[in-house]
Amino acid sequence: MSLLQGDTLTQISFSVFENKGVFAVLLGSGLSRSAEIPTGWEITLDLVRKVAKVQGVADQADWAKWYTTTTGKEPNYSDLLEQIASTPGERRSILHSYIEPNEDEREQGKKVPTPAHHAIAALVRGGFIRVIITTNFDRLMENALREQGIEPTVVASKDALKGAEPLTHSQCYLVKLHGDYKDARILNTDSELSAYPPSYKKLLDRIFDEHGLIVCGWSGEWDHALRSAFLRAPNRRYPVYWALRGEAGEGAQALIRHRAAKQVAINGADDFFKGLQQRVETLTQSQRQNPLSMDLLISSTKRYLSKPEYRIQLDDLFADESNRLMNQLDGVGYTGFDDLKQGQFRKLIAGYEAAVEPLARMVSVMGRWADGRDLPMVIGLVRSLDQHANKYGSGITHLLALRHYPAVLIFTAYGLGLTRAERWHDLHSFLRTELPSRGLDARTLVSELFLDVWNGGEDRNWKQLEGLDNKKMPLSTHLLQLMTEWRKSFDGIGIQFPLLMGRFEMIASLAYFESNDADLLEGSIASKANGELLAFMPVGRVAFDFDVQRPLVQELQSASTRKLLLDAGFSQGSERKLELFFENFSRYCQWVKWKR
Repeated sequence: MSLLQGDTLTQISFSVFENKGVFAVLLGSGLSRSAEIPTGWEITLDLVRKVAKVQGVADQADWAKWYTTTTGKEPNYSDLLEQIASTPGERRSILHSYIEPNEDEREQGKKVPTPAHHAIAALVRGGFIRVIITTNFDRLMENALREQGIEPTVVASKDALKGAEPLTHSQCYLVKLHGDYKDARILNTDSELSAYPPSYKKLLDRIFDEHGLIVCGWSGEWDHALRSAFLRAPNRRYPVYWALRGEAGEGAQALIRHRAAKQVAINGADDFFKGLQQRVETLTQSQRQNPLSMDLLISSTKRYLSKPEYRIQLDDLFADESNRLMNQLDGVGYTGFDDLKQGQFRKLIAGYEAAVEPLARMVSVMGRWADGRDLPMVIGLVRSLDQHANKYGSGITHLLALRHYPAVLIFTAYGLGLTRAERWHDLHSFLRTELPSRGLDARTLVSELFLDVWNGGEDRNWKQLEGLDNKKMPLSTHLLQLMTEWRKSFDGIGIQFPLLMGRFEMIASLAYFESNDADLLEGSIASKANGELLAFMPVGRVAFDFDVQRPLVQELQSASTRKLLLDAGFSQGSERKLELFFENFSRYCQWVKWKR
């Protein structure tokens, strides 16, 4: 029995990895349909239906047949648009609702790039895929590429082809065979799809001759000009892989036989391309000439921090590690739609922690020993992680939020480094940094990523981890355990680590509390009984760990430390608000003691 027998995906992964930039992908309507975007023919028939309904025509079983009988010609996308709307602007407005998501659709994850689009874009960023051919006229592929920082060369008409950057010079060459939805010249009828202009034929002949091919989402049945290009290809120097759900139709079977293509049974494009990207990334990690061992990474970081002239090297090292992490996270298959069993939750968390650990250790070192140049670098990373986590807009809320766990780990590790160095101004700036808003309320790092204000921080999640089922504040306890393992990178000796963790958590609570209105707080202390909280704020295990709590409260209430915190901007510089924080903290500790 062969080692790879039955594992076609791994075979493809080796082919793509070993032949970097050789493979092109051919994408059909299957990718856009999973994003709930209709095909050109579906839009055409819907326009026919809408016009007919306005004219009082009853529902028809076959609108294409009705149109042909009524007008004497086939439904034509361009003709219909020109009849309905006289200007390009009006035509774009009509198509907008079919292609572009409204606010509700975006929140539901509709009409936005799918995991398959993102995985392909990640392969392009890694240099493994350079050419994308698509029969779709939406812009999902372009959007996914631009999220990866890639500006593709887009060919959506013969005019665009004339002025396009040469194929060999382009980082990503995107050929939209049927056009772009904002251009009324898109192709959808049989006659329009029967032949391409000579310039298109020449381009396709070159691509099919010089590249391997991965086909997904294309039936191979109706696009006659594309079928002809497939059949014209003279050479088979690189393989063709054809990803299929179910059995291939007669048209696809003929093409598969002609090119000796290897059929790949898939559950869907998302799983297929995510699996391919993840395997290629694994091969990339295993083949790197300079293995990023933890000790080497930390030693290099400390060396680059020691002298200002090493700033470029530090930036490059940080960028390389950040890209490595983002590539790994692109391969994480969890989207938040499926509930997680205990074993699956543990595996997901362990996977995130393994991926983030090198960079988390690096930022904790930067927080401890850098001179301020590190702050915008780490803020940029956290914002990128936040954007990555928000790719999926719908799902089970408290599970979907787990995609932000890498950002939580970076937030915590860097905050500990800043706390260890007593860089209070930078710590305050970091905690109060704003993220892009998704509503009326401001989103700061401390209000999004700290303990149970993070949506993924609910106890029901973290009590699934071994040994935490009966623990108070299981997330805080787990982070203490994890950061204790990672501490040697930045902590050194001479300090009790639970005390450092408690100090960071208590100061982060202070940063969260300061956003409360001072007058409302005064009203609360006047009206509420001693046991009631003045305002909600997240507090970690320091609330019940009295060995940590007592010395910390004494330290933070000392005149010297209070001045340092106020001068750094905590409590908005208000001595009175700081007193109200300690009052609220005391009440919170009593609440935890008796209520949890």
